[in-house]
Amino acid sequence: MVATRALRFLARRRNPGQPLHWTDIASYLYLAIGTLLMFGPVLWLLLSSFKTPAGLLEFPPTLLPLSQVEVTVPGQPNPLPLFKVTLPDGSVKEMAQIRRVGLQAQMVDPADPGQTVRVPVDRREPVRAFSLAISNYIEPLRQFDFMRFLGNSVFVTVVATLITLLINSMAAYALSLYEFRGKGLAVLAVIGTLMIPITIVLVPVYLVITKLGLVNSLWAVILPGAATPTGVFLLRQYMLTLPRDLVEAARMDKASEWQIYWRIVMPLTAPALAVLGIFSVMWRWNEFLWPLAVLTKTESYTLQIGLNAFQGELQTQWHYLLAMTVVTLLPVALVFVFLQRFITTGIGSTGMK
Repeated sequence: MVATRALRFLARRRNPGQPLHWTDIASYLYLAIGTLLMFGPVLWLLLSSFKTPAGLLEFPPTLLPLSQVEVTVPGQPNPLPLFKVTLPDGSVKEMAQIRRVGLQAQMVDPADPGQTVRVPVDRREPVRAFSLAISNYIEPLRQFDFMRFLGNSVFVTVVATLITLLINSMAAYALSLYEFRGKGLAVLAVIGTLMIPITIVLVPVYLVITKLGLVNSLWAVILPGAATPTGVFLLRQYMLTLPRDLVEAARMDKASEWQIYWRIVMPLTAPALAVLGIFSVMWRWNEFLWPLAVLTKTESYTLQIGLNAFQGELQTQWHYLLAMTVVTLLPVALVFVFLQRFITTGIGSTGMK
């Protein structure tokens, strides 16, 4: 979005017949590098999710998903892999490999299957073609309890986001529109918690969840992160820009504090609430460490924990793991695409009058 606006700005400022200035070239180069750094890993992930296990392990790696071409040779029960073989006379010919023994490979010409040739393995090159391994997506969805994990993730994300919006907005309402002793200290404490990493409070919070008997429950994932200091700070800064006269007029009309909060402040804070909602969806959907600590039963796994099932002690099914990672990224990507305008609007207006 930012790159698109910058390109439009540069195109508007430069006349069609005017040659490119060095600043234009530098700007285009900067935008190109930024776009590559942002979307390059995503493109690599998407293309790698369609590769076969052998394609993922080959070196040097390839960007596009390529697979070994196989041909059917008369007299052979199964299709054979096709190679480009450099013969002793220097000619190159496509031949199928029957078997490999050590450093020698037994090859056969598909057009003349009656004669076999032995060639060193370093004198042959596999013939590959573009191919999408769709089974990387089909097999996990068939064998993997995907719908249960998807339902758990959706439940956690939706409920946690609603609770986060409610609690954070109530705290921000009190810290922005009320005057009381210790208000500055309370705001400082909220901001100070941003510097505390989750690993510091992981064990104490886990002990509390254990005492409450919420282990292996989705509420153990939802409740500990219900109040976020980032959300309180964001909403408070936005509520500070609201006109106090409107709130005082509502109080003079004998409106209760709940009515002021729900009917006046909340509708006016909708852009900031949308921003916090988007952030909360991304946080909760991608959360891994805390659900991994409190969820041990398969039926309560979220998608991010379920993906861990493809990683074993001795072997990791990378082709399935990459494919399911792409699937889990789609909901967040769709939410961001449709609601990205609220991010720029809400952040741009937060703290400004």
